[in-house]
Amino acid sequence: MKPSMLAAVDVGSNAIRFLISNVEELTPDKPVKKNAYLRIPIRLGTDVFLYGAISEQKQTAFLDAMTGVAHIMRAYGVDHYRICATSAMRDAANGQDIMNLVREKTGLRIDIITGLEEAQILFNANALARYTDVNSALYVDVGGGSTEVVALRDGKLQEAFSFQLGTVRILANAVDPAEKERFRTEMRRLGQTYAPECVIASGGNINKVSKLLEKRDGKPVGAPELRALYKDLLGLALEERMEKYGLNAYRADVIVPALDIFLGVVDMSGAKQMVIPKIGLVDGIIRHMWLNADNLADRACPKAPH
Repeated sequence: MKPSMLAAVDVGSNAIRFLISNVEELTPDKPVKKNAYLRIPIRLGTDVFLYGAISEQKQTAFLDAMTGVAHIMRAYGVDHYRICATSAMRDAANGQDIMNLVREKTGLRIDIITGLEEAQILFNANALARYTDVNSALYVDVGGGSTEVVALRDGKLQEAFSFQLGTVRILANAVDPAEKERFRTEMRRLGQTYAPECVIASGGNINKVSKLLEKRDGKPVGAPELRALYKDLLGLALEERMEKYGLNAYRADVIVPALDIFLGVVDMSGAKQMVIPKIGLVDGIIRHMWLNADNLADRACPKAPH
């Protein structure tokens, strides 16, 4: 594929993430270049997990955000793009109507992807490239609405799972107890089957944890460090978390359930440590587009409306 300006958007339950990358070449050990990156803190999941639909207020904010995304794409000269919507938009009763409105107003096409598709795209982000000495690992992405887990052996995908277990869903008290039990059962089984040497973790919350623990360049994090931070955060009020750790309001509440999920994976799978390569769904989308260049005919950046 010739050099291209590509854009990826992750419409998540807790936020929207938008990445533009001028891709000249992608090799397994080369991270996706970030020409522009924007996080838009629109939490769609709260409405959906509590009431089953996205409110008018959030719809307006979302349309404004997508209008801005379209303008920025054109300003950067984006050639092709892909927008993937995950758990919240999947579950929203009015999700399709909202996507149709965005298409009508901005020309942007949004794809709702399943949890397993999400896991596959995350795998395409190539998190293992920097850890060639790791024979077996679990790649875990904790989002606002769901958690994706990929079992890896010798760099190859063995199994992939999506659990309706995410930070915003937990805060909304909207997790099915049966799903919690399925998560626990599978984590124990994966531990017995693959004996993972580490957990490769992704998501905005664990990236923030990496920064708080000053773990640069993918330096491993031990379970005791994670547990100590979790216990400290758990004992603080939201305002205290913001003051002590410099957290934004949109991060101070969800970081605790995220750590709880990650610790659950580490404990139940028997993994001894965690590595945090700071990649996510948008990185996987860019790489997936690059590897599937022949299928981008309908992904051209929309022209400005007259």
